[in-house]
Amino acid sequence: MRNMSFVHVNGKVSNFWLIAILFSLLLMANGISFASATPQISAGEYHSLALKSDGTVWAWGNNSDGQLGDRETINRRIPVEVLGLKEVIAIAGESTNSLVLKSDGTVWVWGNNSDGQLGDGTTKKKYFPVQTQGLKDVIAIAGGNSHGIALKSNGTVWTWGNNKNGQLGDNTTTNRNIPVQIYKFKGVVAIAGGGFHSLALKSNGTVWAWGYNNEGTLGDRTNVNRRTPVKVNRLSSVIAVASGYRHNLALKSDGTVWAWGLNCYGQLGEGTTINRNTPVRVSGLSGVIAISCKGNHNLALKSDGTVCAWGSNFYAQLGDGTEEDRNTPVQVSNLGGVIAIATGNSHSLALKSDGTVWAWGLNGFGQLGDDSPRDRHTPVQVKNINLIQSVTQTPAMISTQKANSSQ
Repeated sequence: MRNMSFVHVNGKVSNFWLIAILFSLLLMANGISFASATPQISAGEYHSLALKSDGTVWAWGNNSDGQLGDRETINRRIPVEVLGLKEVIAIAGESTNSLVLKSDGTVWVWGNNSDGQLGDGTTKKKYFPVQTQGLKDVIAIAGGNSHGIALKSNGTVWTWGNNKNGQLGDNTTTNRNIPVQIYKFKGVVAIAGGGFHSLALKSNGTVWAWGYNNEGTLGDRTNVNRRTPVKVNRLSSVIAVASGYRHNLALKSDGTVWAWGLNCYGQLGEGTTINRNTPVRVSGLSGVIAISCKGNHNLALKSDGTVCAWGSNFYAQLGDGTEEDRNTPVQVSNLGGVIAIATGNSHSLALKSDGTVWAWGLNGFGQLGDDSPRDRHTPVQVKNINLIQSVTQTPAMISTQKANSSQ
């Protein structure tokens, strides 16, 4: 694995790396050798991704556009290995495609490509990983609805895919099927992709946004789309960012969470359903170490290993045993020992310290990975996968995977 320096924001180690350090120590304490990757989870619209400590990537759920990377279009209700991928260090789910970052700084993608979101110079969907053109020295990746974002080691940001609302930040609305650099935009340490907009966190703790802005999604006190980055108002000391469909979250160094944009389901978590074009504090949350959002719901991981959720709950994606929307955070039921979280459009994922993955919410495409089509109101364990253990697929497992096609 190539050398990667820790990111500091306002004198604090970035959230991702802090979790990576703690997880590495946990593995060693339990006599488990640390391999090339920190285990991770991510999700697209209706599919899920997992990165194992051996650098392999596994996927399950909707596969209609080949987003599971197994050369098929068969939905999978339990995880299958993405073909031909090794030495992966980061994963990201877009709406109907997937991205990974390899240890050599290259980006690989697969799935839907109608807007050039694979960045391979074509608009043809791919059922297995292909390399995004012209990218090297990448240290972070993110996916939006139909666009990709990459952060290079020199602090520059590169984007590709759909650009109808200016979400690529290149001062045009032209789709790009190969990455373009956001001009004169540097000093970035983290990125996030929303429905039709993008976010970047700079090393000074400020947040910048561009793209769709009708509900105040960009947090700049206006409702005007932006084709180049603008600074989000009233935010400082931020250490992590996350983007939903038309809203965003920011985690500050004091463990508080701030939100802005669309709020029709209470996804801003401040007790109302009023849209906000500047950040407001999420009610009752402290001690947060990680955030995630996609669609219209959010997750927050607390330092004690518990998870809180708020926003849309139509498919039980908040995991509190109900289908009631929440405009303030509630605790996910029967879930502890969590070290990472991820959100799909209408489902949620959690990674525990023992390497197991848990899921809840919508399950019609098998995105919960529990070998069932049933939605789940509280977390269930994803079958046949542990992110810190190697699992050799037996003929019976392969046979089961082939049989588990979706509706």
